[in-house]
Amino acid sequence: MAINAADVKRLREKTGAGMMDCKKALVKADGDFDRAETILKEMGLAAVAKRADRSADEGRVFTYVSPRIAGIMELSCETDFVARNEQFAETGTGMIKDAVESNKNADDAGLQAKATELATTIKENIQLRRLEKMEADATEKIFDYIHGEAGSVGVLVKLRADKAALLSDEQVLTLGKDLTLHAAAFNPPYLNESKVESSYLAEQERIFQAQAANMDKPAQVIQGIVKGKLNKHLKEICFTEQGFVKDEKRSVAQVLKDLSKELGGTIELVDYRVYRAGEAL
Repeated sequence: MAINAADVKRLREKTGAGMMDCKKALVKADGDFDRAETILKEMGLAAVAKRADRSADEGRVFTYVSPRIAGIMELSCETDFVARNEQFAETGTGMIKDAVESNKNADDAGLQAKATELATTIKENIQLRRLEKMEADATEKIFDYIHGEAGSVGVLVKLRADKAALLSDEQVLTLGKDLTLHAAAFNPPYLNESKVESSYLAEQERIFQAQAANMDKPAQVIQGIVKGKLNKHLKEICFTEQGFVKDEKRSVAQVLKDLSKELGGTIELVDYRVYRAGEAL
């Protein structure tokens, strides 16, 4: 039967499939629009399955913050071009909002279906790679940051104050945003020394001991050198001990302490997440 060009156009607009695919589906469905849409979905899902083993090393990070809960999500794809695609960005934005507002996890069937539907339309291997949520009570506030137009890095940072009113202070709001920039720039592996695994510290100490073993120094001096190296390393890997992004002469902990004193309260950095699209997990 003859296929109406207007139906082909309408089917393309609704499904995002190619013009020829839409025409073939309408022919196969004898002009039945709904059946043609189903055929395209079936064809698309088959295509997604074939693409599932292709490398998806590119992607985009999304964040969403509500008053009491926030989320961060990575949606992976095969090419940087797709990561910048408007439909890819809009879908990811909707997914993270849905995940936060409806308290969904990465394995949620609805979220997975949205990723599959996007893969069907764009024809790349697209995966919801990871998703985490962060909660805040009345004495806490979560800040977020997405780096660049491509959204290759995303950050969540949570501050806690001993007085809830401090969380609306302009200086605290500025510091919260600055700390997200800091995390994006320096990507600290740990929040503070208490979060560093004892096994990791022991291994680093053994490394520093080996490095100092050939020094012609008394044992007591060697131990001091090892301790100094370990302290220096902790300042490199712990968020609170790193030099603040806007004033590297002061640690993040010192910046928090100074602002707390100025405002007459206590402000703490209590949690954070940094996602980099495509990084090894």
